[in-house]
Amino acid sequence: MSTAKPPASRINLAQTPEQIGRCCSVMRELRPHIKAIDFAARVLRQQEEGYQLAFLEQDGAVRSVAGFRIFNLLFSGRTLYIDDLVTHDSDRSRGLGAALFDWLIEHAKEQGCEHLTLDSGVQRFAAHRFYLNRGMDITSHHFQLKLI
Repeated sequence: MSTAKPPASRINLAQTPEQIGRCCSVMRELRPHIKAIDFAARVLRQQEEGYQLAFLEQDGAVRSVAGFRIFNLLFSGRTLYIDDLVTHDSDRSRGLGAALFDWLIEHAKEQGCEHLTLDSGVQRFAAHRFYLNRGMDITSHHFQLKLI
């Protein structure tokens, strides 16, 4: 697993409304139900609860984004949980998502995490292949009950 970033790319944490807004169009490829006008406010609210938004920028444009949080769980200890991970459709298979994923692994290690976990929709076969190719294991089923 390489941790090398593609040429001329950099990864940052989005902290300002402007940085968050720049991530919106890429994130909406994964979360199209989120309205662009609401995106920054939603992320800022989530950040109050520990959510972080990392983005890979290349040639002045955001190409890949990852939303994540770090917390402690009884069954797995300190864990970096990836809420969202998406690369712009036109930039897929260029190593950008892999570079951001590798950055998340290194960030988790730096933060003292024992595990990195995520959920992936059952229909997202290409994403499953991506995660399995990066050494992840399928360890559970995710259940959900809609309340409202």
